[in-house]
Amino acid sequence: MASLKEVKTRINSVKSTRKITSAMKMVASAKLHKAQGAIENMLPYERKLNKILTNFLSADLPVEYIKAREVKRVAIVAFSSNTSLCGAFNANVIKMLLQTVGEFRTLGQDNILIFPVGKKVDEAVKRLGFEPQETSPTLSDKPSYQEASELAHRLMEMYVSGEIDRVELIYHHFKSMGVQILLRETYLPIDLTRVVDEEEKQKEEEVQGGEIANDYIIEPSAEELIANLIPTVLSQKLFTAAVDSNASEHAARTLAMQVATDNANELIQDLTKQYNKSRQQAITNELLDIVGGSMQ
Repeated sequence: MASLKEVKTRINSVKSTRKITSAMKMVASAKLHKAQGAIENMLPYERKLNKILTNFLSADLPVEYIKAREVKRVAIVAFSSNTSLCGAFNANVIKMLLQTVGEFRTLGQDNILIFPVGKKVDEAVKRLGFEPQETSPTLSDKPSYQEASELAHRLMEMYVSGEIDRVELIYHHFKSMGVQILLRETYLPIDLTRVVDEEEKQKEEEVQGGEIANDYIIEPSAEELIANLIPTVLSQKLFTAAVDSNASEHAARTLAMQVATDNANELIQDLTKQYNKSRQQAITNELLDIVGGSMQ
C-alpha cells in the first residue's frame, strides 16, 4: 500500500490538474458561445444565397462550376483544430481523410492534393507522405470570410483551368452542444441534386410560414449575375465549413474537459478515502503498539 505522503502528493497533483481542466472548460465554453452566435447570424444569409442560386441554376444556364467530368486529379480540404485535448475530434477527421485518400489511391499520390486547415490534420498529412498545400494558419482558430474567400477562389481557379477535377470537403457540422456530425461533401462541381433538395425543404418552410415566392428582375443578364453569384456562394460555403468546424471543436473540447474534471473529482474522492483508511490504520497500529508495550 502507498505511504500517506505518496497518497497526499497524488491528491494535490490531481487537484492541480482539475483546476486546469476546469479553466479550459470555461474558456472553451465562452469561445463556443461566440462561435454559435456567428453561425446563427450567418445562416439566414447563406440560405437566401442558396435560394437565389437554385432559382438561376434551374434555368439550365451554361455554368462551368456544375459540369461534372472524369476525375483525374482531386483536391481534399480537411478541417481540424490547431490544438489537442478535444476528445476524438481530430482523430475522426484524420480517419475520414484516410478513407477519402484510399478511395482516390488509383489516381496516384501526385494527383491527390490535400489542403489541411488546422495543425493536427497538417501533421497527419505529412505522416501519410503527402506534401500539404498551403492554407491560412488562422483559418482554423479564427475563421474570417477574407481568408475563406481566398482559399475558395484558389480552388475555383484550379477547377476552371482543369488543374483539378473535383474538390471534397471534410469538416464537422455543429448541430448541438453534444452532437457534432462529421461530414464529407463535394464542393466542386456543384451538386445540383443536393442544392435542389435544400431548396425544396426551404420552400416547405416558407409555405408553412406564409411567405411568398420571389420573382426576380435581372439586370443586365442572368449569365452575368451567375458569374458573380457563384463565387460568392462558394466562398460563403467554405467560410461556413470553417465556422462550423470551429464551433464543433469548442463543443468537443468543452465536453472533454467536463469529463476530465468529473473524473478528477471521482479520483480525488477515491484517493481521499484511501488516505483516510491508511491514516486510520497507522493510528490503530500505533495504539496497539502503545497498549502492547504498557502490558509488558
